[in-house]
Amino acid sequence: MNAVTDHTELFTIGELARRTGLPVRTIRFWSDSGLVAPAGRSAGGYRLYDAGAVARLDLVRSLRELGLDLATVRRVLERRATVRDVAAAHLHALEAEIRVLQVRRAVLRWVVRSGGTTKEMRLMHKLAQMSARERQRVIDDFVSEAFEGVGPDAPGARIAESMRTLPASLPEDPAPEQVEAWAELAELVGDAQFRRRVREMALAGARGGREEADPGALDAAFVQEHAGRAVREGIAPESAAGQEVLARLVDADLPAADRNRLADQLAVFTDRRVERYWQLLGVLNGWPPAPPQVPAFEWLIAALRAHA
Repeated sequence: MNAVTDHTELFTIGELARRTGLPVRTIRFWSDSGLVAPAGRSAGGYRLYDAGAVARLDLVRSLRELGLDLATVRRVLERRATVRDVAAAHLHALEAEIRVLQVRRAVLRWVVRSGGTTKEMRLMHKLAQMSARERQRVIDDFVSEAFEGVGPDAPGARIAESMRTLPASLPEDPAPEQVEAWAELAELVGDAQFRRRVREMALAGARGGREEADPGALDAAFVQEHAGRAVREGIAPESAAGQEVLARLVDADLPAADRNRLADQLAVFTDRRVERYWQLLGVLNGWPPAPPQVPAFEWLIAALRAHA
């Protein structure tokens, strides 16, 4: 230990505590750990510290408040690591911790909203923490099962490729709504009834059912314009006003059997859960939100059957 000259200003632990605002026991602990060494001792054997200890204590406090452990703090003080290097490493660890907390928050939010059980919560947490490759495999298995036997040139093949589009960047820095969307999507594709429904739509599309159900005037924009407006205005499909709206969409002389057949064909491709699948993919991929299409087609199907 260096000798202390008479003109050197020294402080006891108590005085150091008053100058720095740190508790005496904290200073003593850091001193015992070798982070802040005393400059000497008083005649009574008490530790004395110089002005450099004040600056050193401020640095130790700053590093500790950032969450660095004592071993890392010692490396910085001994110049075996720069503050920049330590900050970069700590930032990386902190960002990883934030991502974990985001996942936990999203899962808890899902449980609060859905009233899920403990078992479901554990499942959602596991799903949300999957790697990009694991998540893609879940979706690929679902799509492969739904579109098995559909030829590569069939319209359904193009839909299948679109249904596989998951972003690989989700685990890097997921937004809470992305984690929630992934948890909901994983739950959806794991539902046997949903898988059968998509399979039904895929096979019907491969047979050309969509083209049969879309005879010229029944393009999606046209349906949204008239049936969508009827939905927004609360016009009942079976009402006289509903019949007037229907007359703008299909020929008024269309036979009843053809109306029922058209309704059945449209119903094959009209499903709120399937539309929800696309909405969830949109959240995960950052696509602009699109207005729902299904309510308008549901209205049209009901009107066709009511006025057959």
